[in-house]
Amino acid sequence: AVENAGYGVINTADSTRPQDAEAAIREAEIQKQKRLVLIGALFSIPWVIFSMARDMAMMNMVPVQTTTTMTMRGMDMTSTTTTMMSPEWTMWGGWIFLFWALATPVHLYLGRQYIRGAWKAAKNRTTNMDTLIAIGSSAAYIYSVVVVLGTIFNIGGLAHQHVYFESGAVILTLITLGKFLEARAKGRTSEAIKRLMNLTPRTALLIRDGVEVEISVDDIHVGDHLLVRPGERIPTDGIVIEGHSAVDESMLTGESLPVNKQADSPVIGGTVNKNGRLVIQAEKVGAETALAQIIHLVEQAQGSKAPIQRVADSVSGVFVPIVLVLATLTFIGWLIVSNNFTEAMLHSIAVLVIACPCALGLATPTAIMVGTGRGAEMGILFKNSESLENAHRLKVIALDKTGTITEGKPTVRQIIPLGDFTSEQALYYAGSIERGSEHPLGEAIVRHANEQGITLVTPQDFSADIGRGVVGLVDEKRVRVGNPKHLPDISADANAKIAQLQADAQTAVVVVVDNVIAGIIGIADKVKDGSAEAIFQLGRMGIQTVMITGDNQRTADAMAKEVGVNRVLAEVLPADKANTVKNLQAEGHHVAMVGDGINDAPALAQAHVGIAIGTGTDVAIEAADLTLMKGDLRGVVRAVMLSKATMRTIYQNLFWAFIYNIILIPIAMIGLLVPMLAAGAMSVSSIFVISNSLRLRKKVI
Repeated sequence: AVENAGYGVINTADSTRPQDAEAAIREAEIQKQKRLVLIGALFSIPWVIFSMARDMAMMNMVPVQTTTTMTMRGMDMTSTTTTMMSPEWTMWGGWIFLFWALATPVHLYLGRQYIRGAWKAAKNRTTNMDTLIAIGSSAAYIYSVVVVLGTIFNIGGLAHQHVYFESGAVILTLITLGKFLEARAKGRTSEAIKRLMNLTPRTALLIRDGVEVEISVDDIHVGDHLLVRPGERIPTDGIVIEGHSAVDESMLTGESLPVNKQADSPVIGGTVNKNGRLVIQAEKVGAETALAQIIHLVEQAQGSKAPIQRVADSVSGVFVPIVLVLATLTFIGWLIVSNNFTEAMLHSIAVLVIACPCALGLATPTAIMVGTGRGAEMGILFKNSESLENAHRLKVIALDKTGTITEGKPTVRQIIPLGDFTSEQALYYAGSIERGSEHPLGEAIVRHANEQGITLVTPQDFSADIGRGVVGLVDEKRVRVGNPKHLPDISADANAKIAQLQADAQTAVVVVVDNVIAGIIGIADKVKDGSAEAIFQLGRMGIQTVMITGDNQRTADAMAKEVGVNRVLAEVLPADKANTVKNLQAEGHHVAMVGDGINDAPALAQAHVGIAIGTGTDVAIEAADLTLMKGDLRGVVRAVMLSKATMRTIYQNLFWAFIYNIILIPIAMIGLLVPMLAAGAMSVSSIFVISNSLRLRKKVI
């Protein structure tokens, strides 16, 4: 079905590396077009020389007398008329048959790809650029063949007329030259993904029974122990089990500084071990590795169709039929005005050739391919081209606080005991009950208790009320730890202390033992490097930032003031984040959500653009439209800037593709553009569009 629709299919069933098969096919296409150009040039150049000589001869063309004998009512009547015989017949005569022979291979060999494409389009009851090229080049060739046959058989009106073998041959050669340059340039649009593919080494050193054995990376199994020497690329995702080193992860995360690795540190396949010997245990292999999934994401994005492409597709769908009508009108008009079939044919061919919508078809996909590839190089992974397009429309970016604006590693800053309890007792009860919790604040309390040398116990009858707190039994005492908003009977003194902690941007957690407040724990999370800068840059771009947090209003306001967030939505329960995003959308904004946790996934899916921090959970990354490999909010700024640059390039491409046709079609219709120049101009427009897209590769963002 795909082939009947006019496309080719790459069979990768027998290839262990589908990307190698794709690269081979792409290279084969470049070589094929190069071969066709050389053949076209070989056969067309003699025609170009001949046509130049012919044009010079036409300047000195002399009338040729022909005698016509007519028989009327039994009487022979002889009349002498003067006609103009085309100079190639008077000067070269039989040589024209040689030039016919030179032009035929060009039409059969170069032209068949366009004729085949036009035929497949016709079978599917549609038209495309191949339709215009096939009709235009074939019309010149067929007309010339008819003239030659008319001369051979002395058919009046056709004999010794001007032939246009060179027009069709040179048109095909120039258009194929454009296709060759286009194929080569399109190969460069996917260079980013090629570089990603080349990151994985072909071989790895397997440690088997204490002996180092070189194996193919395709033969690595989960659990294998692999040796990575200094300067070598890590062959697959794994865990360091021996040694320590610094690893360069810049090609995946965009982080320029090497990351220190030691026992139990995770490592990513394709990254470079800088200066130490590492032994790693393979955790993920093949298509499961982070690099393979990144490549898959980029391929998926490059192969998807952006909404703006549908506009170009719709225009192209009606454009070709309109051009066919304009070419027909041009032919009829010139036939009436000049009463010259040859002149009318040439001008209609020029219209067909100059109107080829190649540039229109290339305008969007080439920019999308380069843009998504450039993003991958910067550690910004777009799931599809729609998300790349939507990012430039964003007016509001909602930011989860913990793990997004902050490092996501809250620490206990202060413990305020109340009543008859000491700080140690408050920490003991809080730490013991929080052992059953997975909440970041609970983990911070447990970690601090362990650091203080307090021995904790396992809670009994434990339960968690998400967004409110945890409750259970510790030493037969009923202990509740959580949000003060959801705890009753808090004294005025306790409320004052809670307010002070919140004013200092600390989250206040209240510890209640047998319905008596034992203490208040102040917990704060360090703001990530770059968060304030990113929020400032987004503001300069006219984008409003909104912080969504479960913290109380005072703590959230203090944090917002520190980083410069425009608006705060506090005390939002995890289950309500998606509704909060929906409410922002209801205000008429294009909204992005940035988050990293499992509880952010619904909000990420709800947003126009969901942005996952790559250091977060797999669930969040799966729900998001784009992923930042590095846990840095400045990546959001770069993603928006890249989207704007890509869309600007697409608009430029579409403008030049449209303006080119709008200007040159009328010029061709009034007879000021010969077919060969039209073919050259058409090729130049396609090359311009691709070259403009390739500028994105050098864009500094």
